[in-house]
Amino acid sequence: MLRERMIYGSLLGLAFIMVAVYLPSVWIWPILLVVATLAQLEFYAMVNMSGIPAFRILGVACGVALISVTFYGITIPGAVENLYFWEQFVLLCSLIAVFIRQFPQKNNPRPLETIACTVFGVCYVPFLLNFFTRLMFEWDCGAAEEHLGPTGRTLLLYAVVVVKMTDVGALFIGRAIGRHKLFPRLSPGKTWEGLVGGLIITTITSLCFWYFGGGTLGRIPFTVTDAVLLAILLGLSGVIGDLFESLLKRAAGLKDSSHVVPGIGGILDVLDSLLFGAPVLYLYLRFFVV
Repeated sequence: MLRERMIYGSLLGLAFIMVAVYLPSVWIWPILLVVATLAQLEFYAMVNMSGIPAFRILGVACGVALISVTFYGITIPGAVENLYFWEQFVLLCSLIAVFIRQFPQKNNPRPLETIACTVFGVCYVPFLLNFFTRLMFEWDCGAAEEHLGPTGRTLLLYAVVVVKMTDVGALFIGRAIGRHKLFPRLSPGKTWEGLVGGLIITTITSLCFWYFGGGTLGRIPFTVTDAVLLAILLGLSGVIGDLFESLLKRAAGLKDSSHVVPGIGGILDVLDSLLFGAPVLYLYLRFFVV
């Protein structure tokens, strides 16, 4: 199991690097749509298995609209000025559409939960995934037909590598010396020792980005203090994201969100920590750096 997880995890990492470095930016939009759609469907499947019906087709359609608006609002020159308006417009229309969709249902005993979970599916996956779009394009302002700019590429690599190194460090150190359970009700395998070890590995990884990047992330200044603080924040946010998805899986009685990725599980099992890490990185940069 561990060997299979490491093999397919490495292949995913290699594919991600190839996408970040070589794929034209315009292809990132359909990739985001596919990833978001699969992850949302996994979320709605877990919701249904926990006994709550959800409008999965409508939720996915709203997610597609939100990701598309954000992507083209950032990549098309001059459109970013109206991006906030269009994102709010899509979210408002999504909310209204879910309300209207509930009206003709006569035999749904849990209408409030249906509305809440459908809307939450849009906020949990597409809304949080959009922060990757912001990280990739907001500082370079490159045209969509070009490759990712140096800042967007570096931020994408930094976010994914730093967050995932927390998982890797926690896994191996937790297996080696883990004795005290972190939250056994949600994730029996996680330990406090693994968490601390994962944060140490993450901090070392973040400092490597600082050192080899010459004190910058692309065009963004990046100090030692930023490297340490971001390592801790991203590491903790990744763990929180992982535990949150574990909560969803426990409610649905599942071990994995699906079986799309051998040895790892579903798309949400891959994304869970990243969905929380990307917004933290973006907000930190915006509030404290640039």
